[in-house]
Amino acid sequence: MKTINYPLLCYQFREDAVLGVLVGTDYQIMEKSLKLVKMQLADHLQKDYKKEDYYPYVDLEKPKLKMVTVKIRPAYKERTGRYPLSDVIEVPVPAVYGETEEGYYECYLPLFDENFYYYDSRQFNSLVRHFAADLLNDLSPEELYSQLNYPKPTLDLVPLRINENRRFKVGQSRGGPERRYTILPRLASQYPYPKSQRQKISAFPEAAWELEEKVEEVIEKITQSSANVLVVGNHGVGKSAVLQQAMQKISGKKSKQSSGLNFWQLMPQRITASSKYLGEWQETVEGMVEELQQTRGVLWILDVVRLLQMGGEGPENSVAAFLVSFLQSADLQIIGEATEKELESMRRLLPGFIACFQIIRISEMKELKVQRVMQQFADYSQNNLKVTVESEAQSLAYRLLLRYYPYQSFPGKAVKFLGQCVSDAQLDGRDKVDFDTVIKQFVNQTGLPELFLRDDILLDKKALQQFFTSRIIGQPNAIKRMTGIVKIFKAGLNNPGKPISTLIFAGPTGVGKTASAKALSTYFFGENERNSPLIRIDMSEFKHPFQIARLIGSGRETGKLIQEIRQQPFAVVLLDEVEKAAPTIFDALMTMLDEGMMVDAFGRRTNFRNAIIIMTTNLGASNRASVGFKNTTSGEDTYHSAIRSFFRPEFVNRVDGVVIFNTLGKEDIRKICIKELSELKLREGFAKRNLSLSFSESVIDYLSRVGFDEKYGARPLQRVIEQQVISPIANWLLDHSKLEHANLEIDMEKGRLTVRKK
Repeated sequence: MKTINYPLLCYQFREDAVLGVLVGTDYQIMEKSLKLVKMQLADHLQKDYKKEDYYPYVDLEKPKLKMVTVKIRPAYKERTGRYPLSDVIEVPVPAVYGETEEGYYECYLPLFDENFYYYDSRQFNSLVRHFAADLLNDLSPEELYSQLNYPKPTLDLVPLRINENRRFKVGQSRGGPERRYTILPRLASQYPYPKSQRQKISAFPEAAWELEEKVEEVIEKITQSSANVLVVGNHGVGKSAVLQQAMQKISGKKSKQSSGLNFWQLMPQRITASSKYLGEWQETVEGMVEELQQTRGVLWILDVVRLLQMGGEGPENSVAAFLVSFLQSADLQIIGEATEKELESMRRLLPGFIACFQIIRISEMKELKVQRVMQQFADYSQNNLKVTVESEAQSLAYRLLLRYYPYQSFPGKAVKFLGQCVSDAQLDGRDKVDFDTVIKQFVNQTGLPELFLRDDILLDKKALQQFFTSRIIGQPNAIKRMTGIVKIFKAGLNNPGKPISTLIFAGPTGVGKTASAKALSTYFFGENERNSPLIRIDMSEFKHPFQIARLIGSGRETGKLIQEIRQQPFAVVLLDEVEKAAPTIFDALMTMLDEGMMVDAFGRRTNFRNAIIIMTTNLGASNRASVGFKNTTSGEDTYHSAIRSFFRPEFVNRVDGVVIFNTLGKEDIRKICIKELSELKLREGFAKRNLSLSFSESVIDYLSRVGFDEKYGARPLQRVIEQQVISPIANWLLDHSKLEHANLEIDMEKGRLTVRKK
């Protein structure tokens, strides 16, 4: 008999609460004491070994624990980018490491369920910090700070006794002692998971409701034909559910045809992630194929199109191309899924690879079937999770998803959305999902106000006008255009096959073009406080044709615009100073403006139909002043003429309209100054001390004069306020540090700003 000692990471949360995480596996448990934790885990391991001929493969001879401190600046990830907080925090990361039987080293990061290999022990600290920093940067500030609340862990061992001489029939072993697999456990994970392992995907069933015929078709091709299967359909039609149900049924069958088949789930990027030298990933693939043959394994590729992107410079040198010979000789069996566009692109880029697959197509369900799937989900939630999904909530969810997510397919988007509603209800301790729950969930996801989601809330035209008038000064044309967009959208009359609206904002610098875009984004998508509703991209960064890859992506890389809108499809996209971009970029943007879609070389779609596209330009403003002179009709003609001269006609014709921004008059300047000063009271230093501010007419006159420039318009105002208003007030408050609940009067005396308590 041989004893395997599994490293056990232990957290003592309370005297009667100990969490045990079995390193390198999916086992974890919480019990009243460490002794009970070890007993329970040892029992699970022994039962799996006896009943299923299976034990987890962890190759650490003498595991050790080290806490590695990683410095991270927490940041909120939003559609417009990352917004870091001011403080850097130190996060202690537990790392379990040791030497393997093969002579190299392996390290596990149990909190992230990740591991890596290394060949020089001196690399340990730097590699842990590198991997941990990369993983921690994906966490929100709340998740990062929760890591700091974890108690310091300890390392223990859980033994498993095995019989090295025990033999199993070929095809029945699941990685037991007769064959020691080193590559498969490192790259892939078995599916379905062993019963005693926790489910990492979701608490909901992987059920292919209303798709039973497709499940049987997949089973037949996998078991009887030993075919490579590619399930094809739009996002959300149920491709993954069909594959998962088929694999579960095959794994549970006792027939001779399916006996011994097992499935391994693989992300393509893991094949090349650890490769350090030329030819290493090819050796890894060959070893993986050999181990799959030994265990009668079928490889489930989660993102098939990525196989064409990994490995070489192009599809012809990719992992997919390398696999073709194995597929043609039937040495490897693969299953996966793709959209129609992805299938088309793979067939164009690497036809020999797709020729190895049998295609099973799934079309989107009709409404009646979708309603039945939603009811089946509701029944499951009621019976197993004790959360009731009311029929009114189902109907509302269907209607909202149909309108606002037209580019995704049923039933997937409905099951996913209702699943999030049920999960939130469980977290909040509620036992039902009703009309208000659906509305709240939709507001959180999209940022859309309830005004757009509920038919029983009428649009208050007066309040709408007031909203934009209070934020945009001196631009009646812009206000009229934006209120018109809101009215059309509320009535549901916008074209669902295009972005909500596409506009060009033209006018001199500093007259409110960007401020107008911000106001529109706040009104439309500002209900989601975690994400900024404005995606702002400075087009002057894309002056050269080759920079198009940075904007929309090429090959393996995702461009800035694509990345932002995929993260937040409900947003205002502001392409600032668009005329400064290379002409080839305008051509690339035409599909986005016309159809609300962009498709990359690998057939992956990015949807802009829930966005408002605004492009700002100074074309036509070079000979016009921005202060003191109002535009005339001939002035507007100048802007239109300049825009039509600069852009190609087919580009301009795809834009819904051009909004001309007036130059600012003296009264407009004064209103903007008053608005900026009124917003100062919202700053933390004033709010927490309950200080109010009042400004004399002389201060407003002074700032109106020095804070505006004929060339830059209102742009210098905020800088002047910071330098000549905020700075003196800050100095005064430092001398009166105990002052609270007071009104401060700011005045001008002999050309200098003064502060006094009223």
